[in-house]
Amino acid sequence: MSKLIYSMISSLDGYAEAEEGGLGTGAEDPEVHTFINDLFRPVGTYLYGRRMYETMVYWETARNEPDQPPHILQYAEDWRAAEKVVFSTTLESVSSERTRIERTFDPDAIRALKAESDQDLTVDGPTLAAQAIAAGLVDEYHLFITTSVVGGGKRFFPDGVRLDLELVEERSFDSGLIYARYRTR
Repeated sequence: MSKLIYSMISSLDGYAEAEEGGLGTGAEDPEVHTFINDLFRPVGTYLYGRRMYETMVYWETARNEPDQPPHILQYAEDWRAAEKVVFSTTLESVSSERTRIERTFDPDAIRALKAESDQDLTVDGPTLAAQAIAAGLVDEYHLFITTSVVGGGKRFFPDGVRLDLELVEERSFDSGLIYARYRTR
């Protein structure tokens, strides 16, 4: 059975999306990006909400831009190789290969997908992740914590949810970014 992983960049005060945009520095660092590439290369399926998909679809054509560094080209290749499921009631079509739209988030369908898959899955975006967390589907949480306090926005963890997590890995980067991987107990 595969794992469902929720991973996002987070501000120091716990926001995955700031009200005024921008979560601070660190994620654009080539060392961090290469680490993220290696960490998520084995992922077989990305679960996205519409807004996160619209952000990530950049990777479908990133290889076509001139002078891309190797770590960017590698991430684009890995992203294109994975399956993508976009949960949206408004998106009419997708512009990336290996991508399908689902109109509703069905926890039982995600459980079945986890059971059938031999590769891990990720749920990306705080709104969609909140549904997966509430349904008890998330097995691991990967936080990339920036050096900024943003004071508001969408929280990494949804309100009203209590979790007992075990820290299984941590790493700090020269940019100040901290990676922390937690497993659900």
